[in-house]
Parts: sequence; C-alpha cells; structure tokens
Amino acid sequence: MLNKLKSKKGFTLIELLIVVAIIGILAAIAIPQFSAYRQKAYNAAANSDLKNIKTGMESFMADNQQYPTDLALQ
Repeated sequence: MLNKLKSKKGFTLIELLIVVAIIGILAAIAIPQFSAYRQKAYNAAANSDLKNIKTGMESFMADNQQYPTDLALQ
C-alpha cells in the first residue's frame, strides 16, 4: 500500500514555489529591458519622421526656390 502512494506523479508545493519565484525573477529583469527597447523604437520612429519632413522640405525648395511658410497639408 505504501508503494501505491509513492508511485503518484506530480509536483510538490516547494517545487512549484521555486518555479514561480524563478519566473518572477526573470520577469523583473525582462520588463525594464522591454521598456527601454520600446522607448528606443519610439525615438527611432520620430527621427525617421523628421528625416522624411526634411526630405519633403528640400524637395519643395528645389521646385519652388523657397521653403514653405507652413507645414499645413493642402
């Protein structure tokens, strides 16, 4: 009868707590890194937008010999 009880497969409470603790530590490390990467992506997108505006203004200058007085869409 004792052998039947020992043959049950499963995880102990301590094993589960250790796994949860490890996942928590990994998440605590990963979340700030993800936030930093997201901020870098926003900055890269803003720089790209500024370069596109510069290209458009230089194109306008080449066509009209003056820069536009405003950036409103026509």
